[in-house]
Amino acid sequence: MFEDLIYVLGKYHSWLIQGLGLTLQLLLISVIFGSALAIPLAICRTSKKVWVQAVPFSFIYVFRGTPLIAQLFMMYYGVGQLIANIDGIQDSWMWSYLRDPYWYCLFTFVLNTAAYVAEIMRGGINNVPSGEIEAARACGMTPATTYRRIIFPRMWQIIWPAYTNDVIFTLKATSLASTVTMMELTGAARKIVARTALPYEAFISAGIIYLIIVYVLTFGFKGVEKYLRRNEVRQANKKPSVKIGAQA
Repeated sequence: MFEDLIYVLGKYHSWLIQGLGLTLQLLLISVIFGSALAIPLAICRTSKKVWVQAVPFSFIYVFRGTPLIAQLFMMYYGVGQLIANIDGIQDSWMWSYLRDPYWYCLFTFVLNTAAYVAEIMRGGINNVPSGEIEAARACGMTPATTYRRIIFPRMWQIIWPAYTNDVIFTLKATSLASTVTMMELTGAARKIVARTALPYEAFISAGIIYLIIVYVLTFGFKGVEKYLRRNEVRQANKKPSVKIGAQA
């Protein structure tokens, strides 16, 4: 088995590297655009007005309540089929993009990530100490300034561990792109299996690469978490130490 593993890595490493590149691309774009979309959704979800909450609540409920693979199939086979039936669309310049599964995967991952991250952010916003918000209002800050200077920095401190988990979840979710013919990391492993009939070696190779990515992401996110909590550490270090026997 070990010799077969070396054979797979030696002969088909270029496929795995290409799959790795596509996996990271899907992950990076999904996290960036999904997080950006999640911010207004989370703000609306914390509103006290029901009509403001209605649309983001429905969006989050649908995407969190249905399997990601079902969303991907509905987007690729459902929406893709509807678009293909539009008169003249296949003769236009847009067809080269609209027939590509890459855009359907990316769109689905962005929306799914936005739904999960928005709910995480909503929890973070609700857990910002009310005293800090009231103090900001007492200083004359506008709602936008309060969000920018008080709520968002505190929110990121609160949600960072959960956000890290969601990014790792999104990484693993990108493997579903192979179900619609995308050759990301898992898709590359499936292609190697079809060529060599060595399933264990192919998927172990892909699994090792996923583990390395998760390790790097975890290490990087822990560094960011340490940076976000730097003020708390400074405050803790400033507390006067109690000398033993001082009360005696």
